[in-house]
Amino acid sequence: MLNRRRFIHQLSGGVAALAGSSMLPPARVLGANDRIRFGLIGAGGRGMDIFKAALRAPDTQAVAVADVYSRRLDEVKRIAPGIQTYTDFRRLLDDKSVDAVLIATPQHQHALNFVPAIQAGKDVYQEKTMAFNPDHARRMRRAMEGSNRVVQVGVQSVSGKAFRRARELSTPDRLGTITAVHTHHYRNSSYGGWKRAIPPDCNLEHVVWKEFEGEAAPHDFDPQRFINWRFFWDYSGGNVFENMVHQVAFWYKVLGLKVPRRVTMVGYNYLSPDMEVPDTMNVCMDQPENLLFTWNSMFGNNYYGEDGNDLALGKKGTVLRVVDNLSYLPQSGHAAQKAQPSSAVGGEANIVGSDEADTEAHMSNFFDCVRSRKQPNCPFELGYSSAIACQMAIASLRQGRTVQWDTEKEEIV
Repeated sequence: MLNRRRFIHQLSGGVAALAGSSMLPPARVLGANDRIRFGLIGAGGRGMDIFKAALRAPDTQAVAVADVYSRRLDEVKRIAPGIQTYTDFRRLLDDKSVDAVLIATPQHQHALNFVPAIQAGKDVYQEKTMAFNPDHARRMRRAMEGSNRVVQVGVQSVSGKAFRRARELSTPDRLGTITAVHTHHYRNSSYGGWKRAIPPDCNLEHVVWKEFEGEAAPHDFDPQRFINWRFFWDYSGGNVFENMVHQVAFWYKVLGLKVPRRVTMVGYNYLSPDMEVPDTMNVCMDQPENLLFTWNSMFGNNYYGEDGNDLALGKKGTVLRVVDNLSYLPQSGHAAQKAQPSSAVGGEANIVGSDEADTEAHMSNFFDCVRSRKQPNCPFELGYSSAIACQMAIASLRQGRTVQWDTEKEEIV
């Protein structure tokens, strides 16, 4: 248990009354030019991506890293030789010199890392999908309430130039009433490109298996479950949690959308026998703003590409997003301009960005907000609403029915 939490328990008779309270201040007050000392929880592929982005941000210092697999700790030390390493993330949170943490663990562990981090007074960069299920989302919200913590959720596209351009184009005077948003994510890659080889040292000598399992159903150690966790419902929401969440959060912020009223998802695994989650799927979300948000994805064809051919469809026109290229087509010009989807408003050049550039911008925005205490580009509430939308899709698929959101109970029904 955290030293800070022991102290609070002694003062108040329990952590519950103060978890996330403003009585949990950051370890120090940061000035505009102060160096931010950060830690990383989860040093897999995405964890290393955001770790490197954090190192490139101005006035930052990597202090500590935690991971349940010793190989990954060794990999981080090759990049940052002086860094402190832990297999138990709680020991990292005990370090009062750590101002902020980056969390990039598997999806089922997010809340288990996030809540103690907030309780320890750390600001948090939380990889998407923010919460694995409604219970985790509620626990994360309770921790956040009154905490004064800065939280940035890892939907980096909202920090890119494409987002700003999409917001400029998606105005009522250009689009009129919007009743549909169509989005796609297509790959022609076996297992979605997720299947990884098992390293020879992936065994119980080097992996803290019970810590990895967290609150998931217990299993004997299985290196496939550990390395290829995205294949299994116990730890993953499949491509809905991996990529649909990006497009949902992007358009939710552009258009100011809320949690769906109803969601229906169908999906099947046609090409990936070792994987439980689907490789071909379709999601329909009925939004309370009276529009239909659809997303479809597959791993057997790449016609639409990744984040390709997103369409915001209004009575007056259409905004088209192809990766980070943004175009506007007025209703009167649809037929004439159909063959030229890359033409931009007013003859301006298309805005083109990259995932790496957006990640660096997103990380810099996080650290800027740690200093200023302002709201970051992808705050907790956007992470929450996009996570619930994705959770509803998975619940619909697994239960074989349309599901609804109970706003009072914050539960899928």
